[in-house]
Amino acid sequence: MKPVVIMNPPRPDRAAVTALGRLGVATVYEAAGRTGLLGSGLRPAWAGARTAGTALTVLCAPDDNLMVHVAVEQARPGDVLVVTTTAPSAAAFAGEPIVTALIARQAHGLVTTTGVRDVPAITRAGFPVWSQSVSAAGARSAAAGSVNVPVSIADVVVVPGDVVVADDDGVVCVPRLQAAQVAAEGRRRAERAEAARLALARGEPTLDRFQLRPVVERLGIPYVSAAPEGT
Repeated sequence: MKPVVIMNPPRPDRAAVTALGRLGVATVYEAAGRTGLLGSGLRPAWAGARTAGTALTVLCAPDDNLMVHVAVEQARPGDVLVVTTTAPSAAAFAGEPIVTALIARQAHGLVTTTGVRDVPAITRAGFPVWSQSVSAAGARSAAAGSVNVPVSIADVVVVPGDVVVADDDGVVCVPRLQAAQVAAEGRRRAERAEAARLALARGEPTLDRFQLRPVVERLGIPYVSAAPEGT
């Protein structure tokens, strides 16, 4: 793909983004038909981080974050930078300077399959960041790439303008045109989850609440009493 910067891609309805963010990653993933999870390796820079926003995608050369700097200029309020590379790279693609610039542009977060650094400063700033690793080794800034093109992470294609939801459970992407539908299904799931939580708190077995007892019976798993001690 030839390097390109695409400006002002379509953005989702803000109400749908807000609704998805309130639901959290696990509920959104289930509501989306168990799709959109960007793998299990992306972890927040600080515990408790959570965000939801519009995907601003960045495709970089390995160990080179030039296009992250380019993308910062394109960031709009509510955007989440989604950064990946054409080959695996553990170098730190973002640190305090990038985060400071994104805060000034009212971005909602940064997700990268690379490393990050300056974690104490990011934590103090309270800016939501997810990365594959932490590394003191920074990237160079010299190679061409692209901004706002579809990128693939963990077999999920993230299109500019999709909704990105992230929290301690990971990062999930919802296609822009499905955001409202997934948010509605997510609300229904959240209501069922709250009813289940209350039932479990009253002592109902999970086997019954989640209708798993017939599965155990179908598998023929026997229940036997322990032998008395001394026998």
